[in-house]
Amino acid sequence: MKKIFYISFFIFIAAAIQAQHLPIYSQYYFNDFPVNPAVAGSREWFDARTNHRYQWWGFTDAPRTFTVSVHGPNKKLNMGFGGYIFTDNVGPTRRTGMQLAYAYHLKLSKEVKLSLALSGGLLQYMVDGSKIILREQGDKVISGGLQWALVPDAKFAFYLYHKNWYLGGVIPQLMRNRLYFFDNQQISDSRLEHHYTLHGGYTFVLDDDFKIEPIAIVKYVKNIPVQFDITARAIYKDQVWLGGAFRRMDAWSMMIGYTYKNNLSIGYAHDFTTSNIRNYSAGTHELMLGIRFITPRSNSRAMMQ
Repeated sequence: MKKIFYISFFIFIAAAIQAQHLPIYSQYYFNDFPVNPAVAGSREWFDARTNHRYQWWGFTDAPRTFTVSVHGPNKKLNMGFGGYIFTDNVGPTRRTGMQLAYAYHLKLSKEVKLSLALSGGLLQYMVDGSKIILREQGDKVISGGLQWALVPDAKFAFYLYHKNWYLGGVIPQLMRNRLYFFDNQQISDSRLEHHYTLHGGYTFVLDDDFKIEPIAIVKYVKNIPVQFDITARAIYKDQVWLGGAFRRMDAWSMMIGYTYKNNLSIGYAHDFTTSNIRNYSAGTHELMLGIRFITPRSNSRAMMQ
């Protein structure tokens, strides 16, 4: 089998480092449902959010991630529902998926609840052969067109929450499907590995106007170094927030956000890369938008997420 000789050199190296990890979000606390489907139903309103992430600005074919999600509760049945779609582009590869989620909420005490969730959907992996330079033209293994694989996928999650804190865990890619890119392919070494994610946060109320929220997320997948993000943000009157974050072996971030009339939210994060890629890139931009569909009854209880 002939080998690929060159694939957008820096993109290939960087993608290989993160190849086993799922898409990265600097503002995961702001768009937490795609990370953890058990979030569905934990709030008293329906929520629609979108994420646009442009990684390593200035690189050709650098990673780009786009996500849209909607989720909300059925309080009478102690349930939550939701769904999301995403696309993650890195060089000549593209990963696109969609999932629908169901969550059931158990009341453990007067103020503490536990949500258990399952989500399922489809994943498509695609390789654009026109962006790959081969050692020899006419290689029958990699064509100049599109090659793709479509597989089902599922995710299990829990979310333990209180008005001041939360702790969640997620296992995506439960089915560990193998990827077959050719109709006549009998054997494949490409397999979706189990990932393990744990995340949590606590809100410290300083006074009527100010809050401080430390947040952390830890990700693990076999044979890959543990990745974690540590974030802290200061919140003013549940409307404006400023924050900073550190991601191990990758970047540190600065972020800002604003919520208008408790319904419309916007957040922006800029990642400053800590690896040698910083010599060639202006960093990473991430923009997130959110809309809450809040009834008058739930509006008084709404807190900034």
